[in-house]
Amino acid sequence: MKFWISAALALVLAGIAAATISNEYFFFAAYVVLQAVILATAWNILGGYAGYVNFGTGAFFGVGAYTGVLLIKSLGLPLGLQIAAAAAMGGILGFGIGLLTLRLRGIFFSIATVAIAIILETLVLNVRYLGGATGMQILRPEVTPPFDSYIKMLFVIGVLLAVIAVAIARYIEISWLGRGLRAIRDSEEAAECSGVPTLKLKLLACTVSGALMSAAGAPLAMYQSFVEPASSFSLNYSVNALAMPIIGGMAHWIGPVLGAVLLGTIQQLVTVTISSELNVLVVGVLLVFFVVAAPEGIVGLAGKLWARFSR
Repeated sequence: MKFWISAALALVLAGIAAATISNEYFFFAAYVVLQAVILATAWNILGGYAGYVNFGTGAFFGVGAYTGVLLIKSLGLPLGLQIAAAAAMGGILGFGIGLLTLRLRGIFFSIATVAIAIILETLVLNVRYLGGATGMQILRPEVTPPFDSYIKMLFVIGVLLAVIAVAIARYIEISWLGRGLRAIRDSEEAAECSGVPTLKLKLLACTVSGALMSAAGAPLAMYQSFVEPASSFSLNYSVNALAMPIIGGMAHWIGPVLGAVLLGTIQQLVTVTISSELNVLVVGVLLVFFVVAAPEGIVGLAGKLWARFSR
């Protein structure tokens, strides 16, 4: 009940912010942070709960972005249908990739996901209908009331998508699905011997994770008015999506949210004050710090401090 009250409060505050804040840069920056929350939460469903480290986040994100831009250019569909179609494409892609790769383990699975991202980017680069290396541009449609600018509408939609992603991750964590995925992470052989349907659970996690990642990519064209392969399928999405749950804590659904808010906010501040080129350095420094000083992330560190304080 507390979670749903918090989710409703977040949506109400997003609406109030859109109605009262006039500085549009706030919404541009906040949308990037919300996008990071969705990607980190989606990655953690397979990478954190099941222990399968996925470096293919950029592949799902890029598929979602190109699905959205194709639907608006060819059919003129509204953003809501673009996101739904992108989520469906991401789920199908996740299921297919899972069938091909989830029998691999450890570093072999991670390498396979990197290869799939490279293959999809190369495919888009060589398809003229998708714009090739130059990408595709769009004109944003007229904004609809009650919003007075498109970026404010994207911000509210980003909050809604983040709430949905976190709600799904939370449900998986506290349900029998989460218990099965954690059993796979601890010892897949022992889980199989105990009757856990390991392949079925891994396929489900890969499908849900892929759907959420692609849904996060669908509004990209509306956000920046174009898409192109190098940025849409960028490895930076994979690195950030991996780093944020590690920083926040992979054992709890709130961990990726904390890591995404912390890292995303710092990256936006660095971009404005110094240079966007330092974003990767920020990720590296924070990742090394938390791996060394707090391997269980912010959530684990807070738990230890609370236990010490209680004693």
